[in-house]
Amino acid sequence: MTIMAASPSSPSFQPVLERIAEEIEHTPGRGRAADYIPALAARDPRRFGMAVAELDGTVYGVGDWREPFSAQSITKVFTLALDLAREGDQLWEHVGREPSGNPFNSLVQLEYENGIPRNPFINAGALVVTDRLHTRTGDAAGELLDFLRAESGNPDLAFDEGVAASESAHGDRNAALAHFMASYGNVDNPVPVLLEQYFRQCSIAASCADLALATTFLARHGVRADGSRLLSRSQAKQVNAVMLTCGTYDAAGDFAYRVGLPGKSGVGGGIIAVVPGRCTLCVWSPGLDERGNSVAGVAALDRFTTLTGLSIF
Repeated sequence: MTIMAASPSSPSFQPVLERIAEEIEHTPGRGRAADYIPALAARDPRRFGMAVAELDGTVYGVGDWREPFSAQSITKVFTLALDLAREGDQLWEHVGREPSGNPFNSLVQLEYENGIPRNPFINAGALVVTDRLHTRTGDAAGELLDFLRAESGNPDLAFDEGVAASESAHGDRNAALAHFMASYGNVDNPVPVLLEQYFRQCSIAASCADLALATTFLARHGVRADGSRLLSRSQAKQVNAVMLTCGTYDAAGDFAYRVGLPGKSGVGGGIIAVVPGRCTLCVWSPGLDERGNSVAGVAALDRFTTLTGLSIF
């Protein structure tokens, strides 16, 4: 895989990214870092990085685009793809595909929907997907890390054990979700095992460049960087569709309205987005809005689609 370092002379996306970075630099009100995970709370909300990866592995970037950050819920996209590749439509018997309309860690819907989470990107749904991948691989988090290393071309990607420990120490809500779903028979593995896998999954540290590259299989309609097929074209469409409708928590409608791309955010401040057949993006800025999405990240993606005209609509 060839990775082209960003420079002012790089063609195509580089001038657009530089313009976006300049605009973001002068934007007031950048939100607040996630304070309910102590390991994330110290991040400066004014940090900003953005990368675009083309399908041949060329990457353009600005700002802190090489700075590793906690991927958090962005990893749910890759875990979903890895499990969907293994069990196909059977997965959807255990997790839905509808927007939740509630916060990402809500317990409310699980009770009246018999322990079936509304979608794979809220915490309950991601726990189910991780559980099912762990059953099939024996190490869901390790399978995910291997995939991200291969697709990004970065063998140094790793778990951040400090972040994982911080999440575990403050993970009572996730434990409640897992136990509740287990009571309905929708969890296979012991809850402590599942929680350890889930917290390690979310703790992976990666840069905008790493995550943009790792996401390109969705822009290539399911084909990995080495040319092998992970997902069928139909399955890649399914993942992109769920990203569009559910990928930014209970702000997915506003994100689709403003950005017009499938996307997935994480409370570490990152957002990935897909332009099918063309490129993928990752933006990072730790300051979040009240719904857990990066304020500068959403604004930057909004500007990207406006300036380039690249959108699924």
